[in-house]
Amino acid sequence: MEGDRLTQILEGTYECLARYGVRRTTMDDIAGAVGISRSALYQYVSNKDDAVRRLVRCLHDRALERARAAAESADPPVQRVRGVLDAKLALFLELSGESPHTGELLDAKTRLFGDICRDFTAELRELLAGVFAEAGTAEVEPGEAADICLALVIGLESVSEPERLLGPAADAVAAGLLRG
Repeated sequence: MEGDRLTQILEGTYECLARYGVRRTTMDDIAGAVGISRSALYQYVSNKDDAVRRLVRCLHDRALERARAAAESADPPVQRVRGVLDAKLALFLELSGESPHTGELLDAKTRLFGDICRDFTAELRELLAGVFAEAGTAEVEPGEAADICLALVIGLESVSEPERLLGPAADAVAAGLLRG
């Protein structure tokens, strides 16, 4: 039951962040979105920063689960790489599409949750490097191959319809980086 309430609080936090942004969202806003009193809200989160960090952690952890499943699958290496990159792009699309404010939740430079964003990218790099190390790379080290792939997704984040381009771009880059 407590997990359900925390889920409702995180959903309410997301709703408020989408509407007002991180700076302008208040604990009263979150409590109102959830339909509980502010004092009841404090039973689950210590303050707005705690609510926002928990939300960002939850969103990034969900994307990491998808990336791990792709990296650890029995699929061919090109498909595994594509799956990891798809998890990163899907998180970007989820947070950048609905509101100009939710994109803030991807900012690795923010004091409040930048560490979560940086850790997310570092783990994706590690997953990709593992796939490349296992499969073997042609001309670059596995970590460099991972960096190239992450740069590809970051580049796709700036174009229209990136989900349409991810498949062919990821397949081409991964195939070019893999040995044989």
